[in-house]
Amino acid sequence: MLRHRYGRESGLAVASRCGYLTRPMKTLATLFLALFAVAAFAEDAAKFNVGAFAFTRPAGWKSIEPTSPMRKAQLQIPGKDGGKPADITFFFFGESNGGGVEPNVQRWLGQISGKAEANKIDAQDFNGVKVTLVSAEGTLKAAPMAGITEELPDAALLGAILEHTEGAVFVKMTGPAALVKASRDQFIALVKSATEKK
Repeated sequence: MLRHRYGRESGLAVASRCGYLTRPMKTLATLFLALFAVAAFAEDAAKFNVGAFAFTRPAGWKSIEPTSPMRKAQLQIPGKDGGKPADITFFFFGESNGGGVEPNVQRWLGQISGKAEANKIDAQDFNGVKVTLVSAEGTLKAAPMAGITEELPDAALLGAILEHTEGAVFVKMTGPAALVKASRDQFIALVKSATEKK
């Protein structure tokens, strides 16, 4: 108990004992803890695992049910003004690597036709992870087995192959060229978010 030097309780002690300070403080503490729990849940909900990696989903991107059994995870970027969305798909085939990095790079490039001059392959190192970036523009070919049901003109593809001893993870974004290009920085941030899952 807080007292003055003459033995009387201070005003602060009286206020505290009477509950004038503790109730608002308890309310604020409860609100803070609730907000912290919501933020922690949102952060956890934005994380997901594919292969040996844990990824963090960019804000504004939706997690959806994979449209093909080959896909281990799938995200979607809403289209602008009600237009077609862009899809981000994740593949993992284990130590076989699905045939290897180079064959998959060529397979991706073969999925888009019309602008071969726009094809680019770029080797990178993101936080110690060897990554091959692939980009292409043109008409996205229909590939029902891969979940692409119809051709999409004026499209773009941006892919990343993350290598790991347990098997590579393949991440591919396809959709309207303008939307894919505008989302490139977020895609790179998604790839860079990859860490060894715990």
